[in-house]
Amino acid sequence: MAGDERPIGMFDSGVGGLTVAREVMRNIPNERIVYFGDTARVPYGGKSKETILRYSRQIVHFLRTQNVKAIVVACNTASAFALEEIRRELDIPIIGVVKPGARVACLTTKNNRIGVIGTRGTIASGLYTEFIREIRPAAQVIGKACPLFVPLVEEGMLKDPVTVEMAERYLKELKEQEIDTLILGCTHYPLLRSVIGQIMGEKVTLVNPAYETALGLKELLEREGLMNVRGLEEGVSHRFFVSDAAENFREIANHMLPMDISGACRINIEEY
Repeated sequence: MAGDERPIGMFDSGVGGLTVAREVMRNIPNERIVYFGDTARVPYGGKSKETILRYSRQIVHFLRTQNVKAIVVACNTASAFALEEIRRELDIPIIGVVKPGARVACLTTKNNRIGVIGTRGTIASGLYTEFIREIRPAAQVIGKACPLFVPLVEEGMLKDPVTVEMAERYLKELKEQEIDTLILGCTHYPLLRSVIGQIMGEKVTLVNPAYETALGLKELLEREGLMNVRGLEEGVSHRFFVSDAAENFREIANHMLPMDISGACRINIEEY
């Protein structure tokens, strides 16, 4: 029995969702991914809910033209602002990245003091706080928006002195709050893990929702009978699409992923 050989659809505002794609490739290697990075409209974090919902609907419409069997919203802002409405509009499964990260943070914390860093939109939505308190009502959740992290990552400035300086400024408040667990609440942020970890110190556990999302996707595919048990056929590979800056995306993707990609196809997402 081959199972379902259709690909998984995945999208993000840019390159950050590749952290989720990387974990899916590692943990569900039989599955093929169709990835869309909205590089023309990144970052999403400062945009309104209505705008994020419109963008997300356009991207989901495009992914449906690729015959995907499930969709991963590999973007915290879109997960916070658009996931539930889009779920009601779809006839295929869709998951986001917020709930898996919240669940692991609750299992990790010892002192009930959990920090969350993310875009302005994700932090303002309060969604991480909501999910965390459903599991651990006594938890104290301290959120901090870090709006410059996304453009710094998109520019490839992962260990640049400017990035380190901004991280120190953003994280100072969280260090003073004596948190013991910190959720990297944007899929771009695991690319800054070494910088963030060095600043926060060994006593703070960093939670990467990308890994947990991959495990959640695996559970979903098994539950829905959608796993591809045959594996990828020779010559069949993952596909990558962007709304702009395809060459820059390819360079970053080849640095991040466990395989090289030959390129990314630029499309006009406004047509969808």
